[in-house]
Amino acid sequence: MTTVLPGPDSLLRRTLGERRIALVAWRLLVLQNADPGVAAGLAEFSTYRAHPWRRVEHTMDSGQRLFFSDRDGLRREIARLERAHRRIQGTDGQGRAFTALDPAVRVWVLVTLYESMTAMGELAGTPLDPAQRDQLYAEFRAVCDEFALPAELFPATAADVPAYMERTIRERLEYTAAAHDLLFQMLRQAPAPRRLGRLRPAWPLIRPVVARMMTALTLADLPPAFRERFDLRRSHGGAALSWSLHHGMRRLMTHLPDRLRYRTPESARAVAAGQTAAASRGGGDTARAERVPRPRRSGRGTTRRARVEAFFRQVLDQTGDGYLTGPDLQAMAHNVCWQLELDDERQAQVYAGFDAWWQHIRASMDTDGDDRVSRAEFATAMLTGIDRDPDYLDKGLHAALRALFRAADTDGSGHLGADEYRALFGGSRVHPAELNHGFRQLDVDGDGQITEEEFLRAFTDYFTARTDSTAGTHLLGRP
Repeated sequence: MTTVLPGPDSLLRRTLGERRIALVAWRLLVLQNADPGVAAGLAEFSTYRAHPWRRVEHTMDSGQRLFFSDRDGLRREIARLERAHRRIQGTDGQGRAFTALDPAVRVWVLVTLYESMTAMGELAGTPLDPAQRDQLYAEFRAVCDEFALPAELFPATAADVPAYMERTIRERLEYTAAAHDLLFQMLRQAPAPRRLGRLRPAWPLIRPVVARMMTALTLADLPPAFRERFDLRRSHGGAALSWSLHHGMRRLMTHLPDRLRYRTPESARAVAAGQTAAASRGGGDTARAERVPRPRRSGRGTTRRARVEAFFRQVLDQTGDGYLTGPDLQAMAHNVCWQLELDDERQAQVYAGFDAWWQHIRASMDTDGDDRVSRAEFATAMLTGIDRDPDYLDKGLHAALRALFRAADTDGSGHLGADEYRALFGGSRVHPAELNHGFRQLDVDGDGQITEEEFLRAFTDYFTARTDSTAGTHLLGRP
């Protein structure tokens, strides 16, 4: 029997769509990443340390697709998650096998989301009554049923969730490196959120304050059993901060109109409609991707090396450890597959293209055989290789670029239209005007489309041009 999914006025959508859910988001991530299976997958395959905001955005985006879609949209998102997670498997540091498709792990990740929704009310002084909890859990389970996970792994009723949480905390969870990073390290090293806009230069001053507040808030809000198990202390200041934020935000939300109170697909569609209109006038901003960075000039004649080093730092070093490794290239392939929602066959082609590039990097740059390449090694080897061998880029980088181009060419026409270009390189981190400028620079013959040859030439110019006047150096905007 097919269950009825929660509708626009359901308790689940109202609770999960309210903007103050963000107050328990970091708490949710800590709980999820204390599972050893989740932590192992993040340690091996994720770029959450270098790109925490992108990780949060991906989580929120996936949650919107899961809980605010119709049945077809829900099933597409589940299929996308399963394709992405199929590759996340291996052995952790203690020799234990892990896989992101472990049913128990997936149930834990889902149930913690429900528990966080109930915690939001409790922390704000307005806990759900038993009937409301039953309703919320029934709506939540209607969505979870589409995952086809064993029903016996879920708490049977809303009343059983607290016991499930405490049992899992005491019997399965660990104080993982990922959980510790989220609590005490990550925000102290995180790059500036792009939504800061003109305040981004002030981020180094703001960041320590934000980090201390988030640590205090999260420690105060975590379940008592979690704090007790891992000897984490809830300070008096943290408790006061938690009370003030949760109670204050609850009161504020009740006075806001729905369009400001709720973050829903309806509001997202309104934004998208505005972006579509802007695109018809020469703008557009419809998807996320890594942008090619603007190089910093360090002196006359150094633009090319600065450009290559900036590309390494801001694009290639996905894990943020200062080195280029196989997982960095896999993370790039994952991000492309994720945002373009590729099927298994096209995903395999993208991964194969990036793997071919990594094998070329290893062979030509990894001189000490430690399976990693530093920024200086990459820049020196890249520039030396380009100068000595006209086919150097074709032996590595171009394999990944061809896979990238063909993945973005969703209609199989052999060229990228403006919408396909935006889907590959756009996102809220890139201004629409820069995207349009970049598209026009790559479209050398001005016919409104980019061929594969033009695409490869642009990236080749990015690495080889000795001045910033060449079109390829404008790949995603003016230098």
